Amino acid sequence: MSVENIAAEIPSELPSFDLIADLMISEGVLTLSPSELHGLITGQLSAGARFDSDTLLRVASELMNITQIEQESSKVSLVDLYQVTLYQLQDESLSLRLLLPDDDQEISQRVDALSSWCSGFLAGFGMYLGDHRMSDTLREGLQDLSEIAQVSSAPEELNEEDEAGLMEIQEYVRMAALFMFAECNPNPGEASEKSPNTLH
Repeated sequence: MSVENIAAEIPSELPSFDLIADLMISEGVLTLSPSELHGLITGQLSAGARFDSDTLLRVASELMNITQIEQESSKVSLVDLYQVTLYQLQDESLSLRLLLPDDDQEISQRVDALSSWCSGFLAGFGMYLGDHRMSDTLREGLQDLSEIAQVSSAPEELNEEDEAGLMEIQEYVRMAALFMFAECNPNPGEASEKSPNTLH
């Protein structure tokens, strides 16, 4: 089935974390979290990749390690996720939002989700970067995200006093992703589909 024009209008907000989590459960995804999936998509876009809807769903199936996406509602939500993320990356008002659990969730869960997002971003970025010459600032940003991606937490290690620190790190990650997108997409409206280094 072709899903061309499956989302005629780009929504203004990302699908919710819980919606993507339910989608992944319904599709039998066992190896990926919603935050890691969004990080992967954001990393691919930041490196210059662009997909039509059919290609996006094929790539998403590979990322989620499933044969294909079965439900129409899942297809619509994934196209929305891709389109809104690209729009937010291109938006001059720097509106990019990371797909993370809501702020009322346990801080340890949000720390782990941010770590997963960074892991996904690094993987997606590496798949499509190609022979782009990286600036020192971009290299430093990737190194910082790599360090954040290695962070894990146990609930007893964190308390509410860590809340402000987590928010600061989230904002740093958000701005780092926007910088990398800007560096690798000097003319984002002209970007075309690129072949990944590792996906087939």
